[in-house]
Amino acid sequence: MDSIELQDENLQRQIAKAREKAAVCRLVEPRAVAAYYDRDSGRIVIHLQHGAIFSFLAELGQGLAGASSDELAAVEVTPSGTGLHWKTLDADLSVPALLNGIYGNAAWMANVMSTASQ
Repeated sequence: MDSIELQDENLQRQIAKAREKAAVCRLVEPRAVAAYYDRDSGRIVIHLQHGAIFSFLAELGQGLAGASSDELAAVEVTPSGTGLHWKTLDADLSVPALLNGIYGNAAWMANVMSTASQ
């Protein structure tokens, strides 16, 4: 029984440590509070937790190129605020990555970069 209690204490310490780290991350990492597709500009617009607004051309996002306006408009912010999700497109993008100019995986980015340089 003692080993179970020790394991429980260790688990509780690990949980507390993880919660502390999550609290710090919420303060310093960019988090989305809202996102939408702007049909006029063809951009995904992200409102961040501290009031900043970021947008990018939908065609740049992996899984978004060629999608209809209605499909793009169905963007959802993940509960943590660190991601954007399009259920019907089966597409997910990371908010911190987007802010760093990363719109998909390495192969996608290589294609984006080669297209941009033409």
